[in-house]
Amino acid sequence: MALFVLTIGQACASEDPVIVTVDRAKVFRIKEPASTVIIGNPFIADVSMHDHFTVVVTGKSYGSTNLVILDDKGEPIIDEVIIVRASEDKIVSVTRNALRQTYTCAPNCEPTLRLGDSQTAFDTFAQQAATRNDLAEKAAGVVK
Repeated sequence: MALFVLTIGQACASEDPVIVTVDRAKVFRIKEPASTVIIGNPFIADVSMHDHFTVVVTGKSYGSTNLVILDDKGEPIIDEVIIVRASEDKIVSVTRNALRQTYTCAPNCEPTLRLGDSQTAFDTFAQQAATRNDLAEKAAGVVK
């Protein structure tokens, strides 16, 4: 867990960027209460406030963006670079010519959605996951 160090009355940025992994959330605690949170590029990361002192950043796509947190007077208390990268934990990529398909192997290898995979592999897996989710919601009586 990373902690932001704050100087009273000034926005602080660490020299090192904050690293977040795609499809994972990272919790940050801040010393001053936040009123507003802004993510520079919402295609790269999502940010939400759990409470006035707890920020959750979720990686959505590879790249770099920034996170700005303002106090109730609109003054910045945090301005950090966020880098979102791929998980390398128990991942196997199979490349055939220019087409890639990714598997999570923990311990058995199962296909997984990963940006950069071949369109066919990605679309097939995404459709199967969406269909399975719809079936589960119907079985649970969830109304959309």
